[in-house]
Amino acid sequence: MIVADSDVLIDALQGKGRFTSRVRLALEAGDLATTAINAFELLSGAGREEQKAKVESLLAALDILPFDREAARRSVETRLDLENRGETIGMGDYLIAGICLSRSFPLLTNNQQHFRRVTGLALELVAPNDRQQ
Repeated sequence: MIVADSDVLIDALQGKGRFTSRVRLALEAGDLATTAINAFELLSGAGREEQKAKVESLLAALDILPFDREAARRSVETRLDLENRGETIGMGDYLIAGICLSRSFPLLTNNQQHFRRVTGLALELVAPNDRQQ
């Protein structure tokens, strides 16, 4: 299972970005999930009814991973570790990382600057021949 971050899913909805073909392939294989945090972000950002419908349709095709006790524990560990190193990231990113870490799932994201700081978090990288121009 691969967990898609909001930025990747937004790009896929718009049919652009370097991970669009990776998202499509993972969807077709039934191997794509996102987190409840990302679902919140996507639904919050959908303005017009047409956008809301597209977001709802995409979310219906994904497994939505909940923020549970183990994810909370891993999020706290991540936050404390990064704060001790002076390399903080946003609250939503702590929660997303915690969900991924609690399930040992890799994250597909364009925000590698933040997420590469998270100890133990695997980042899904796109192969050069998968990149969309």
